[in-house]
Amino acid sequence: MPIVHHPTTLSLGPLEITGFGLAVLAAFAIAQIVCQRELWRRGQDQEAAAIPDLVMAALIGTLIGAKSYYVVLTGDPSAFFSRGGFVFWGGFMGAVALCYAFIRYRKFSFLRIADVAGIAIAAGYAVGRTGCWAVGDDYGRPWNGFLATQFPEGAPPSTAAVMSQQFGVIFPPGTSPSEVIAVHPTQLYETVMGFGMFAILWAFRKHNHKEGWLFGLYCIVAGVERFIVEFFRAKDDRFVAGLTVAQVIGLTIVVIGVGLMASRRKTA
Repeated sequence: MPIVHHPTTLSLGPLEITGFGLAVLAAFAIAQIVCQRELWRRGQDQEAAAIPDLVMAALIGTLIGAKSYYVVLTGDPSAFFSRGGFVFWGGFMGAVALCYAFIRYRKFSFLRIADVAGIAIAAGYAVGRTGCWAVGDDYGRPWNGFLATQFPEGAPPSTAAVMSQQFGVIFPPGTSPSEVIAVHPTQLYETVMGFGMFAILWAFRKHNHKEGWLFGLYCIVAGVERFIVEFFRAKDDRFVAGLTVAQVIGLTIVVIGVGLMASRRKTA
C-alpha cells in the first residue's frame, strides 16, 4: 500500500504557517551558521560579520528568481501570487546575482565567499527540500514501488487528471480523473542527496586550492544531483534527447564547476 501524504501546517490564531515556510526559514538559518563558522575558522572575520546581510540578499534573490523562473516556465503571470511554484535553478540564479551585487558593493572577494557558500547552500538545500515534502510539491512520476506516495492534498494533488493535464502522463483508458496516483517521493530523494552533497563539500572544506575551488565542486555535485533526480520528477518540459530544461541547466552548471576547479587549482 502506498503512503498517503497530508500537508504539514501550523495554526497560530488567524495565521497559518506551512511546513514549506518553516523549512525555508530553517534552511537559510542553517546556511548562515555554516557560512559564518567556516569564515571564522579561516580567519575571515569581516566577511563573516557581513553574512547576515548577505543571507537576506540571498533570500530575496531566491524568492524573486524562483518565482520568475516558474512564471516563465508556465507562462502564467498569476503564479506570482500563488503559494507554490518555486523552482530551484531560478532561485539559485537569482540568489547568486543579488549576492554578487551585494559583495561587490561591500568590496569583498566574490570567490572567497563563494568558496564557503557552496557548503552552506548544500546544507540549506537538504533542509529546504523537506518543505517540498511538507506541502506535497515537486513530486515524481507514477510509481508503485517502495516509498510510493499519494498526494491527495498536494500542490497540486497527484490525481490522474492533474498528472495528465500538467505533466503529460498517459493513463490506461477508463482511469478515473479523480483517482489519486502513487508517485515517486522525489522530495525525499532530494533531501538525501542534499545531505550527500553537504558531506562531500564538508570533507573538502580544508582544501589547499585557490579560493573558489570549492564552489566549483559545489556546482558539479549540484548539477549532477539535479540531473539524476529529474529522471524521476513529474515533468512535461523534456525537449532535448528526453532531457528537461533543469537537466540542461544542470549540465551547464557542471561545466562551469569543472572550469572553476581547473582554474583555481593549487598555487606554488
